[in-house]
Amino acid sequence: MFSASQSSKAQFLDKARQAREERRELKERERAAVQIQALIRRFLCRCRLQREIRREVEDFFGANESGSSKRSALSIFRIARKLLFVFNHKEDKERFEKLCRCILNSMDVENEPKVWYVSLALSKDLTLLWIKQIKDILWFCCEFLKQLKPDILQDSRLVNLHLTMLVTFTDTSTWKILRGKGETLRPAMNHICANIMGHLNQKGFYSVLQILLTNGLARSRPSLSKGSLTAIFSLALRPVVAAQFSDNLLRSFLIHIMSVPAIMTHLATLTPERLAVIESHDLFRKFILYLSREAQCRDVCVCLEGSHTLCLLGNLVYLGSLNDKVLEEETAHFVGVLIHMLSYCQKYVSQKKSNLTHWHPVLGWFSQTVDYGLNESMPLLTKQLQHLWGVHMIRILFSDVLSKKLLENQEIAQLPTQPVSPQNSLPMKNLFKRAFQKSASVRNILKPVGGKRVDSAEVQKVCSICVLYQTTLTTLTQIRLQILTGLTYLDDLLPKLWAFICELGPQGGLKLFLECLNNDTEESKRLLAMLMLFCDCSRHLITILDDIEVYEEQISFKLEELVTISSFLNSFVFKMIWDGIVGCLDIAALFLLFRECQRGDPGAVSFCPWLAHGLVRKGLPQAFCSRGPLVTQLFTTPGHFSGISESVPFFVRDLKPSVLFQELDKDKKRAQLLLQYIPHVIPHKNRVLLFRNMVTKEKEKLGLVETSSASPHVTHITIRRSRMLEDGYEQLRQLSQNAMKGVIRVKFVNDLGVDEAGIDQDGVFKEFLEEIIKKVFDPALNLFKTTSGDERLYPSPTSYIHENYLQLFEFVGKMLGKAVYEGIVVDVPFASFFLSQLLGHHHSVFYSSVDELPSLDSEFYKNLTSIKRYDGDISDLGLTLSYDEDVMGQLVCHELVPGGKTIPVTNENKISYIHLMAHFRMHTQIKSQTAALISGFRSIIKPEWIRMFSAPELQRLISGDNAEIDLEDLKY
Repeated sequence: MFSASQSSKAQFLDKARQAREERRELKERERAAVQIQALIRRFLCRCRLQREIRREVEDFFGANESGSSKRSALSIFRIARKLLFVFNHKEDKERFEKLCRCILNSMDVENEPKVWYVSLALSKDLTLLWIKQIKDILWFCCEFLKQLKPDILQDSRLVNLHLTMLVTFTDTSTWKILRGKGETLRPAMNHICANIMGHLNQKGFYSVLQILLTNGLARSRPSLSKGSLTAIFSLALRPVVAAQFSDNLLRSFLIHIMSVPAIMTHLATLTPERLAVIESHDLFRKFILYLSREAQCRDVCVCLEGSHTLCLLGNLVYLGSLNDKVLEEETAHFVGVLIHMLSYCQKYVSQKKSNLTHWHPVLGWFSQTVDYGLNESMPLLTKQLQHLWGVHMIRILFSDVLSKKLLENQEIAQLPTQPVSPQNSLPMKNLFKRAFQKSASVRNILKPVGGKRVDSAEVQKVCSICVLYQTTLTTLTQIRLQILTGLTYLDDLLPKLWAFICELGPQGGLKLFLECLNNDTEESKRLLAMLMLFCDCSRHLITILDDIEVYEEQISFKLEELVTISSFLNSFVFKMIWDGIVGCLDIAALFLLFRECQRGDPGAVSFCPWLAHGLVRKGLPQAFCSRGPLVTQLFTTPGHFSGISESVPFFVRDLKPSVLFQELDKDKKRAQLLLQYIPHVIPHKNRVLLFRNMVTKEKEKLGLVETSSASPHVTHITIRRSRMLEDGYEQLRQLSQNAMKGVIRVKFVNDLGVDEAGIDQDGVFKEFLEEIIKKVFDPALNLFKTTSGDERLYPSPTSYIHENYLQLFEFVGKMLGKAVYEGIVVDVPFASFFLSQLLGHHHSVFYSSVDELPSLDSEFYKNLTSIKRYDGDISDLGLTLSYDEDVMGQLVCHELVPGGKTIPVTNENKISYIHLMAHFRMHTQIKSQTAALISGFRSIIKPEWIRMFSAPELQRLISGDNAEIDLEDLKY
């Protein structure tokens, strides 16, 4: 019984607890219901109030549009206050537009102060409320401007509306209330405008303008109208002028406005009067002086990513081209600012593609984020940058150099102006002999004379300008050729710059620049930059000039001057290598892109008058070089300088061949560098000995030389005289590379099938090699053709009619390589352009197909270059970017570019047409044949063995020298 009472008690307590919980839950539901009802009632009340306010606003604007009566400023203020109270960007967009129009209409009313919206600023009770309201309205205008697209018609109208609001209420010039007696109120009203503008600036006004300008101008054709662009630029300028060009406002203007792509170009096109305003405020000078302080320039560059920094640079350059006086007065600051900005961009310029790089149409591979939305505006940006290397700015910046006169020795007779081409080898040799003889006396200023202090203001100014252009070349990688072309446009700049270089230091010449290489000082780097720029530009000039311009017109330099300059550069580079200046540095970082490519007289020696030389010591800043402790570039220009006799001493006298051979045997680094990069300073006959020595060493290594203890492996082949080519091809093409280099014995079989008597002790093989080469190079076989005029050989474009023609060319390459390998002279005169391809010169970025074209067809070359000089409209000739060829009786049209037969040749693309045509004739037509022959040749002869020879020298290695017999030499 006791347990039963306990059980009922527990049940009672449990029921009581459940009842309490139910009552608590009921109360919670009631409280939640009341709260929900309150929220819903509040929401509905708010929605009802918003509907009522919006209906009231609609009624107000509807009555205003009907024109029944003019609304007072107070009524506009009150309705605006209500609209702003419930304002939502999406729902109230049209109502806000009507409000803006209503406010602007009130400002246009004549002689009714109560209607003018701005009149409320004079009310003691409403002044602060009105100022807050107009601030809110104007910022809402800014918010809408960020979202609008000026290229859409409807949006462009709204852009004009919001800009008009901003223009009207940030300046008092259009306020009718200030006319007449109201003029006394102008200072107070100006203060209110400054207050409003300050508020907008704090909220991000310049960012809004930048977005709007970028949306409207960062394209090939601007979508902003003249009025819109004028308004935007006026708005951007007002805070700067009001703050009396304070540093903070100048910084914002530079970062947000001047970094808009090509904005100065658009101003000049659409609203040139804005440029007059810039000039009246002397803004260009203020920009340059602000950025001339390194910390401030760095701050601006860091705030802008690479593309926008480049845009700012372009706008500054364009402004500089319009302000000659300021540019002349502030040259040092202008140059310094551009160097700093280019150096900042250069830090992110990469040499190759990677996961961390992006493609930039001007900078190349760029390791910073690239705004691809700016790509459309890059052509306009490039046009702005072109002013930097345009004639006008070069004349201003290099005024100290260009003002000098090059005095010539009056006793020197002018060189004959008879036409000279690489085909006329004897006149060419005589021409350079006479040039060398005269080089000691003509234009004394071109000789290293010294006398000018390197720390003088004049020298430092020129050095800074050279650093600027050198930095431009290494930063703007994708328009490098444009820059070089602009720098070489003035014919007198390079010779006068060289004259300036010759005057530097106490004695001038090599000593000064060799000291610069050993001194890691800022002054040394700047002096080297001058030499780098001179050589880069000179190399480019010689590359783009044709033979007439070099030999007859002698543009920029006379031939005797080329001799003087080449002598200096040859000695400079030789001493740099031989004296160990580069030996102590990281040789792996030394890349010398050196190619010798000549045409014409096969008896001419290697000539290197144009070393486009850039040299930077370890630790140089980014302004000089983008990578590596030491970068040296040596280039020669293909084709122009082939007619120089060995009597012209371009060799370095300090270099003894015996010493060089000894150092090469000991694997000394300096001897290897010398042979690899400037072999032309070594006489040709010594290089031939080196080549034969290399071949002998390889034969010994491969066991191809007979010794007392071993004999080399011998390959025996049987050749029918009636089928010499076929048998040779079948039996030799299958041999391994080492077997081809080894001993090959030939047994001939006559027409009756009987073995010919005799033992092959190299004589029979030599006969076989000479005969088979004679057969394969016979033009009648159509594997090779002869050039017009001097009848030199090159692969036939129609050789594809032969079955397995590529295998035949590879076999020919092996046979030619075997002849050179064994020192067997064969009478095969090759065209110069083909020898250049055999040497690999055509892979150089500075190789010019046009320079080599005379070695293929001199008449065709003359016709092409006549197009270059054609004064009229070239389109009248009816040419297209195609080449029509008669192939075995059928006319075949080859397009030089895709769709070329429909693209006319015009004055704008005629230079491209000339280069495309030359490239097609000498490369595209015979590309596969040449590649096959080179593959066979290099299987026997290593490319590095013949790298030390020029094209004419390679011909001499293949066919021997055609010099006259030396009877004295035969006595020994």
